[in-house]
Amino acid sequence: MTESADQRKRVLVVNDTQEILELFEAILGGMALETVLMSYAPRELDRIRQVAPDLIILDFLMGDREPLGWQLLQKLKMDRRTDAIPIIVCTGAVRAANEQQGYLTEQGVTVILKPFNVDQLEEAVRRALELPTTARDIAEEGAA
Repeated sequence: MTESADQRKRVLVVNDTQEILELFEAILGGMALETVLMSYAPRELDRIRQVAPDLIILDFLMGDREPLGWQLLQKLKMDRRTDAIPIIVCTGAVRAANEQQGYLTEQGVTVILKPFNVDQLEEAVRRALELPTTARDIAEEGAA
């Protein structure tokens, strides 16, 4: 089955805070992207494979003690079925992001530090999905 040109790209957002998930849903929905929200779960790799996202946005730190997002990132990169999915790490864990910068760069992972502005996130998503500049530009091109 081939993907049609008009099929929306699917973005999976993994975060443990409902408000953050809702914020991402609003931002990505405004970009005409299909958004799937997920809190961290023990069988997350199975769920991610079922969702079959074109892009994953995740936080490094989820939960009180463990860097569950970091563990999930490692699992995604070590699994042949998910290792090619572009990933954006959106985190307030500046030290963890800086400590892992070499690995993240090598793996092609984009890092956006919180607090971020919407333009930063939208630009990172467009680059990761290789989308045109803005949804407004697409609409204007279609009307021309």
